[in-house]
Amino acid sequence: MKKQSKRFVSVFREGSELSSEGIRHLLVDTRTGVTYLFVKSGYGAGITPLLDRDGKVVITRVDDESEEDD
Repeated sequence: MKKQSKRFVSVFREGSELSSEGIRHLLVDTRTGVTYLFVKSGYGAGITPLLDRDGKVVITRVDDESEEDD
């Protein structure tokens, strides 16, 4: 069988569920390369595309070898 690759990979994580700031993740869609900012704090969470200074969506190339296991 063909190995099924992950659609989204976490390329960066910081923070702690124990702090009031919560956790911040940068997630990359492996099909499109679009990078998303995901924030979780307490019972709330949110996700949005990451934008550059010109307001364009950040595209990140992800190699299969650099994926993190979550």
